[in-house]
Order: sequence, then C-alpha cells, then structure tokens
Amino acid sequence: MIIIGIDPGIERLGYGIIEKSKHKKNELTVLDYGCITTSSGLKMEERLKKIYIDLSKIIRKYQPTIMGVESLFFFKNLKTAISVSQAKGVILLAAANYKIPVREFTPLQVKMAVVGYGRAEKKQVQEMIKRLLDLEKFDPKKKDRKKDDASDALGVAICASIKPL
Repeated sequence: MIIIGIDPGIERLGYGIIEKSKHKKNELTVLDYGCITTSSGLKMEERLKKIYIDLSKIIRKYQPTIMGVESLFFFKNLKTAISVSQAKGVILLAAANYKIPVREFTPLQVKMAVVGYGRAEKKQVQEMIKRLLDLEKFDPKKKDRKKDDASDALGVAICASIKPL
C-alpha cells in the first residue's frame, strides 16, 4: 500500500510518500518527501493552481492508495487559517479527482501514532520518524522550515498506515 501524507500550507505544503509492506506487517519504506512551495508574490488563485498541478504530478508518479491530511484545529492568524483552508480544499480536490480516499488526523493523533504520546515535542516526533523510516540523512537538530513540513507530512503518512480506511 502506498500512502501520501500531507501537511497543508499555502507557502509550503509538506508531503511524504511511504509504502507499507504487504509481507512484513509494520515495515514502512520512504519513497519520497519534500515541499511544494509557492511565492507570496503570486495571486492566491495562482498559488492554489501551482499546488494542485504539483500535487497532481506527485500523485500520478506514486499512485497512492490512501491520503492522510493533517487537519487544522487551531490557528493564530485568521488570514493564515483561511489561506491554509483554501490549500486544503485544493488537496481534497486532487484526492477526489484521482479517487484517493482521504483520512484526516489532528496533530495530537499524529503524535500518538508516531511517538505514543500526544503532547510530544516536535523534535521527539522528528527523531521517531527518522527511526521508524530509517532516514539517516534526516537531522532533527538542524532547523529548516521545509524539513519541518516534510517531517509533519511523513508523520501523517505513518498515522494513515496505522489507521487505514
């Protein structure tokens, strides 16, 4: 089973693609991860279009059987919440167009699935993702916002692998 995890965003949308082994119960392999980025200089409709096009390319390449998406459950800035919600709409549209079932997870659910503790700190979650997915080059000690978004997306994918449809 191929699973795509998404951490929604308008400036940076994190994605992570993993494969769950058919033969070994809990074996997960990373196929790809990264960020789709958009420029703040673009109009909102152009940013959303870029997200849709880039996400569609990733979906066509890996043909995931399930999509996990981090749900928005709190926000500090209403303007940011609206733009992230618009990006999430584009993500759901892409899933619908490619007939991919979607599961939504709160950050608490992702932390529980990855670390076993819903209040775990970001570094703890990243370290566990590194171990679970055998990512030697992934260094949670180095601060990189793109890495954070990709890591969050891999966490969502892991959560979806544990709690499939």
